[in-house]
Amino acid sequence: MRIVLWSTAFLALVVLAGVAYEQLGRYRAQRDFPAPGTMVDVGGGRRIQLDCRGSGSPTVVFEAGLSVDGSLSWSAVQPAVAARTRACAYSRAGLMWSDPSNAPISARQVASDLHEALTRAGERGPFVLVGQSLGGLFATTFAHRFGNEVAGLVLVDPSHPDQVARVAAYMKETRSLRSRIAVSLSWSGLLRAMAPRLLPRAPNQSEHDAQAIRAYAPKSMVTQMAEGDATDAMLAEAGAFRDLGSRPLVVLTAMAPYTQEELRGMKITPEQGREVLAIWQQLHVEEAAWSSRGRHLSLPKSSHDIQFDDPAAVTEAVLSVVDTVRAEGGRR
Repeated sequence: MRIVLWSTAFLALVVLAGVAYEQLGRYRAQRDFPAPGTMVDVGGGRRIQLDCRGSGSPTVVFEAGLSVDGSLSWSAVQPAVAARTRACAYSRAGLMWSDPSNAPISARQVASDLHEALTRAGERGPFVLVGQSLGGLFATTFAHRFGNEVAGLVLVDPSHPDQVARVAAYMKETRSLRSRIAVSLSWSGLLRAMAPRLLPRAPNQSEHDAQAIRAYAPKSMVTQMAEGDATDAMLAEAGAFRDLGSRPLVVLTAMAPYTQEELRGMKITPEQGREVLAIWQQLHVEEAAWSSRGRHLSLPKSSHDIQFDDPAAVTEAVLSVVDTVRAEGGRR
């Protein structure tokens, strides 16, 4: 009995120490890494972090993919774009500095949050939307709902509404039970302790930004997991809209071969990896056709996070759309 009591007491002490470590980590995150830009109240006391820089029209609005980086996903691209025009990056609800939402996760809700944040912050169109990965479909959903404010788009290795069906025969990747347990124990300090290993510094990313992302990881990874679980539903939701009219559009495809680690994660062979990339490229060719003025570019040396692997290519694509919109006086 005494052994059981001592074991229980020791376990309780470990849990309390972990909770204290996590709470201290959250305090230090707020102290050491304050939100860049402004915190915009979008209603009900809930705030969205919005970082707008530069001046000029159209305003470029960056939408991150399924990641924990929030607005920092665009740190290697935003400054160069802001040197030429107004450029805004933000963190979705529950990511980095932004407050979580009680509303069900959906592409419509993401677009509504972004529109409300821009409106309340005094940012006005015309907008050029830039979305990476799943953020690409959030961008097209925004264009669907608020089309009169959207003058052009750049989709960076974007998701496609048909991607699950088209690659189902190859992709067997699932979220491991270990990952789910780790996220569910975010309150315990476990994720914070694992963050340096789980979230290595990306190419062209500052050490400060890498540390900020790790500092907020226990919060952001909970949201990332929830968004991942809702992805299939959001792909179906966003896929109902595939008409971007004659807006200037650029679609970038990452075509670097999958690494051995990526192939193991997807449980596919190198040959299957090449077949998946070919399908991925074709999906993006189709997305470029959603606009009568769509262009598709393949980047053979870039992985999925093109904005970090080749920020110059993303910047060039964004500014080409900005220049087209300016030449046409912001017409949509």
